[in-house]
Amino acid sequence: MKTFDDVVKFHGHSCPGLAFGYRVAVAAVKELNMENISEDEEVVAIVENDLCAVDAIQVLTGCTFGKGNLIFKDYGKQVYTFMKRPSGDAIRISIDFTLPEETEEEKEMWKRYSEGDRSEDVLKAVHNRKAKKMKAILDASDSELLKITRFRISLPPEARIYPSIRCEMCGEKMAEPKARVKDGRIVCIPCFES
Repeated sequence: MKTFDDVVKFHGHSCPGLAFGYRVAVAAVKELNMENISEDEEVVAIVENDLCAVDAIQVLTGCTFGKGNLIFKDYGKQVYTFMKRPSGDAIRISIDFTLPEETEEEKEMWKRYSEGDRSEDVLKAVHNRKAKKMKAILDASDSELLKITRFRISLPPEARIYPSIRCEMCGEKMAEPKARVKDGRIVCIPCFES
């Protein structure tokens, strides 16, 4: 299995959100007995946020937007559902963790950072704050960190590949089901909305 370092390399930096995603993905792989990452659409992931955690899920499970087996629901929740084909075995994982209480100094330094202060002492404090949170996340037990619910589900259909058609206004190609009609012409969504 890939490591947290592999996830950091893909994402570009380490952060608490990435650590949460790493822990979620490791739990999903273990709970659903996924020996290998999803090369095609053997596993489907539904993510309910667009945070750093999703990058870890892509790296460890092989679920990606491009393959059509990573589905984004913009609910702003730290909740992740994983399903296996063809069995329909599924798990829903929600983050159920309270990070360590911050000191008044940490809160003040974060406030200064948020307001644009990039002085050496502020950057050091922010880095230490982030490292403390990541350590807590990576060291926590699954039962302290995650709420995991098992169930069976009817899986969504596999991703479809649609023919491309050309927008009659801008000339760019689009997937056929995304086409709209404006003033009797077949157009893409941006041209339809303009």
